[in-house]
Amino acid sequence: MLDKFHDECGVVGVYGHLDAANLAYLGLYALQHRGQESAGIVASNNGSMHLEVGMGLVADIFSDIRLKKLPGNIAIGHNRYSTTGSSRIKNAQPCLIEYAGGTMAMGHNGNLVNASEIRNELGAAGAIFQSTNDSEVIVHLMAQSGRNSFVDRAVAALSQVKGAYSIVLMSENELIAARDPQGFRPLCLGKLDGAYIVASESCVMDLLEAEFIREIEPGELILINQFGIKSFYPFPKTATKQCVFEHIYFSRPDSYLFGRSVYSVRKLMGRVLAGEKPVEADVVVPVPDSGVISAMGYSEASEIPFQMGLIRNHYVGRTFIEPQSQIRNFGVKIKLNAVKPVIKGKRVIIIDDSIVRGTTSKKIVRMLREVGAKEVHVRISSPPTTHSCFYGIDTPTKGELIASNMDIDQTCEYLGADSLHYITLEKMLEIFGEQKNDFCAACFDGRYPVDVTGSDGSTKQLGLF
Repeated sequence: MLDKFHDECGVVGVYGHLDAANLAYLGLYALQHRGQESAGIVASNNGSMHLEVGMGLVADIFSDIRLKKLPGNIAIGHNRYSTTGSSRIKNAQPCLIEYAGGTMAMGHNGNLVNASEIRNELGAAGAIFQSTNDSEVIVHLMAQSGRNSFVDRAVAALSQVKGAYSIVLMSENELIAARDPQGFRPLCLGKLDGAYIVASESCVMDLLEAEFIREIEPGELILINQFGIKSFYPFPKTATKQCVFEHIYFSRPDSYLFGRSVYSVRKLMGRVLAGEKPVEADVVVPVPDSGVISAMGYSEASEIPFQMGLIRNHYVGRTFIEPQSQIRNFGVKIKLNAVKPVIKGKRVIIIDDSIVRGTTSKKIVRMLREVGAKEVHVRISSPPTTHSCFYGIDTPTKGELIASNMDIDQTCEYLGADSLHYITLEKMLEIFGEQKNDFCAACFDGRYPVDVTGSDGSTKQLGLF
């Protein structure tokens, strides 16, 4: 849906497997939800590195012929999401460059809040950029670091950037994986037949039938080479601030991240939501797919029957031809349709993970009323989204967020609902127990753990390239 936050990308790395590129390809399949704009894989074969990249979905890009061009026992892959207008092949990752120290490739998930300043400094010093993505500053910093080893170059570069990064880097014979000191974005480590796997989410390990070893820790950098695996903590220690929206919406429900099962957390969110502002109703209906698990928890706690009263069309492409005639709610109906026997004459509770602009929620409420809903109560398993994200999530500007302009009563009236309630921030974070202070919730409370003020004093939403 257009009225949702979007994560920027997913990364995967493989070291020490003869089918490294094929494993990376399967890993990108598992991470397709993290980015549908472009995908790419770099593989290293006896010191020779090759890149295959394209626009679109993983299945559309990688044919058997293209995968055969990627022999070798080291590979990294990347799925990318970008904002409208910057969807260009030159911005696709992984990026592959040659420099004085050899050849290297990189895939990055996150957003660097000081990328513009570094880019301007590098440009003034003569650096020539091949793309408009913020990630490219990392490889330029590595190339110019003057350090001897690949890992020392990586440490030197990452020590200069601020913001969010879960990153995979590879040279002709080494693989590096690192998370920023706050640990905004996820990254985990696994093992398969003696080979090491790194990926944005643990669902990759499940697909590959690899052993899930552990999550890479905030501020940790892992080097994998012929001597095995070595862990470093080269950055100053700081408070952990993992993105709570990974649990709310972004990550696959079958993934395990930040020490918790995503499925279990979402179900608990639904149960907590049910207890905060109860309402008499006949049926609990999720907005698929992201609202399903929270709706199950809500139904169990409230003892109101769960029904799939909205059906999603999973086969809608990126573009579709608008009809000549005016069809009400066309943009929503192309993806969602109401099941009349479930809705007609019923008092309906709709469960969704978030409200961003509110335009989609408004159309869903109208759709339910058109098929005969007696009442429509909207329940949201995250707090009101009042601020933009600067750490790797594509969000509207603060002024476009409905919760930053309207209070709950005004939003309820705009949606045309009988009632509206969001889970409270305090109750949501309590779900994580002793970990509750380890999460970034800046999109809800405006408390940014890394300063996002630009050199001009502004806090404009950064473009995700």
